[in-house]
Amino acid sequence: MTEFSAQAIDVQARDGHRWQLLAVIPGQPRARLFWLPAMGVAAKHYLPFSQGLAAAGIAVFIHDWRGNGSSSLRPTRNTDWGYRELLVHDLPASEAMAAQMLDGVPRIVGGHSLGGQLACCHLGMAPESASQLWLVASGSPYWRAFPLRTRWWLPMAYRFLPWLADRRGFLPGHSIGFGGNESRTLIHDWARSALSGRYAARGIDTDIETAMSGVAVEARAVTLAQDWLAPPTSTRYLLSKLPQSRHRIDTLDMQALKTRAGHFGWMKQPGPVIESLLRPV
Repeated sequence: MTEFSAQAIDVQARDGHRWQLLAVIPGQPRARLFWLPAMGVAAKHYLPFSQGLAAAGIAVFIHDWRGNGSSSLRPTRNTDWGYRELLVHDLPASEAMAAQMLDGVPRIVGGHSLGGQLACCHLGMAPESASQLWLVASGSPYWRAFPLRTRWWLPMAYRFLPWLADRRGFLPGHSIGFGGNESRTLIHDWARSALSGRYAARGIDTDIETAMSGVAVEARAVTLAQDWLAPPTSTRYLLSKLPQSRHRIDTLDMQALKTRAGHFGWMKQPGPVIESLLRPV
């Protein structure tokens, strides 16, 4: 496969936060993907995915979450943020930079895990930003959207993690093996959606749920057979928030992926996921 060079582009939000947008752009791209990572995962880990898409003519712009990777901030007791800062400040700035570098081609927005959830919220707040939605291992964390074998204990976890974040000043994700070190308001916003099944954030006046219900895009989702963090039931629940959008969900197993079909394994061997996403709905 041809190697495409990755560019690191400096971006700054209105509130002063700085980070780098990673761009992998083939010659004469036929579409542009704005990709949002999973919680705690730096943009650079999606370079194999981006290389594969570039070989298929898709330009990829990978965002870095506030507090992770190239971000100028790290969460502390005195440095905090939530979904509001991500949706109102950071994503529009990265998207504007992507448009500045490459415009005039069909636009896709997508993400992995939390990235896919916030891609849906972003579409609700900016429905003109893309005509397609791509999800990989992404679904609502709503506890009722999970199979019975895991559903029973999830509400306890969803209450414990915000409590821990409040006690420590941030969530020590690197220590407990969940996400990265995450800001406490972000964890509260995430846990609120996990307990209620609805997306909302302090400081955002837009009714995100109502906004998503009006989105009309073509949605393509890939779930992984051994992924208990984003089972197909949670993906279907997330897509149900976009009732005007046509969608297709493919589930890939270990045989299809040639690696464990878990939440992260596909990132190193993304070929089958790419093939699925490139198929029309």
